[in-house]
Amino acid sequence: MSLAAPTELVELTGGNGVMLASPVPADVAAVGYVERELAAAGTATAYRAAGELTADGRWAFEPAGTAPYRTRVVVRRPATAERFSGTAVVEWLNVSSGHDADVVWASNHEEITRRGHAWVGVSAQLIGVAGGPVLASPVEGADAPGLVGTDPERYGSLVHPGDGFAFDVFTQTARSVRDGTLLGGLTPRLVLAAGQSQSAYAMVTYVNGVEPLVRGLFDGYLLHSRGLGALNLAAPGEPAGLHALTATSPALVREDTGTPVLIVQAEGDLNQVLHSLGSRQDDLERVRTWEVAGAAHADQHTVGPFADLLGCGVDVNDAPMHVVVKAALRALETWARDGTPPAASPRIETAGGEIVRDRDGIALGGIRTPPVDVPVDVLSGVPGPNPSVICQLFGSTTALPAARVAELHPSRAHYLARYTAAVDRLVADGFALAEDREALLAYAQPDRIS
Repeated sequence: MSLAAPTELVELTGGNGVMLASPVPADVAAVGYVERELAAAGTATAYRAAGELTADGRWAFEPAGTAPYRTRVVVRRPATAERFSGTAVVEWLNVSSGHDADVVWASNHEEITRRGHAWVGVSAQLIGVAGGPVLASPVEGADAPGLVGTDPERYGSLVHPGDGFAFDVFTQTARSVRDGTLLGGLTPRLVLAAGQSQSAYAMVTYVNGVEPLVRGLFDGYLLHSRGLGALNLAAPGEPAGLHALTATSPALVREDTGTPVLIVQAEGDLNQVLHSLGSRQDDLERVRTWEVAGAAHADQHTVGPFADLLGCGVDVNDAPMHVVVKAALRALETWARDGTPPAASPRIETAGGEIVRDRDGIALGGIRTPPVDVPVDVLSGVPGPNPSVICQLFGSTTALPAARVAELHPSRAHYLARYTAAVDRLVADGFALAEDREALLAYAQPDRIS
């Protein structure tokens, strides 16, 4: 096993500045943070499977060649050492839109910055760096230019050898986090890996095949919205594909992992585009799953002001999934630090591969956020009429009829009492943080009660 790390870390300057496809612009200075963007260069190793990639995730990888790389890394950290918590979150940036997106940061930036964690975003995949086909776009069949094509003045020196090398690029970056090189001399006690959606597919591959080779590099893994399978080991020069057999075949997270893995799934992940229900697994000593009823794979918080531009034919999902994800990050941190496992999540009820719903169309079971538990809308992973991939991911928000709202909530005082109790219950159960209580209360809609 190689113990390589980047041999060169150089500040990126010029051009149009830091490029990330994020609905939550990072105003890091306002919270006492600094941001740096660097080119990380070295020689990466690709892997091949030594044996079958079985559904139980007990995979064995072996080296399959090396190639030079020069990718992009974004670092956000406390401006002073005194504020650093000792925890670093390393995110595999998501390329499903054709551009690197810091989705884990977008969900967790309040938790990361109030705790004093460092965050590192890694341009691990080929499409984010050099461009290629877009998986989720309002324009079907679109290609993206990547960092190099979008801003050659800033990123023209970047070179990516293909997604088969992405796992070692991620590993090498994490080594530079672990030893403090990337964090300006801040040396973390905990290093957590994280990825959402396509990047969560990558985390499944990483835990099942790479983690046994680098054991101890990461202290925990956060898999947000994984799919049925895992990211494939692409050929040199090629991007990984979510239509590949590895991605479309069931793959559990291996039960013998030595490192805590927390999987957080939205209702919409189970049987829409990602079909993760086929890889649902029981909680294990070091593998836990949270399932969030009424939540979609992506939502209003994910896309921000662009929600109305998607043209999905319905209001996209507006569940507070991000609040649960923040609690998951805290739970993973605690688990990695002192061995206390996360709260056990109830599972969303299913029958015959379909989600069981109440008379209003709201999913039964699962983690129930207050707008789901005390509804005036039907929050669902079920999408609107537009069949595009991106709209299939965004679920829906459908107003309950006024008569039904009146039946459920005879007065505003009754509604607010029930809603507040649901907030406090979610916090007490460990699926929301006390610091996010006000954020949850802000989702209440007492004006909908006549």
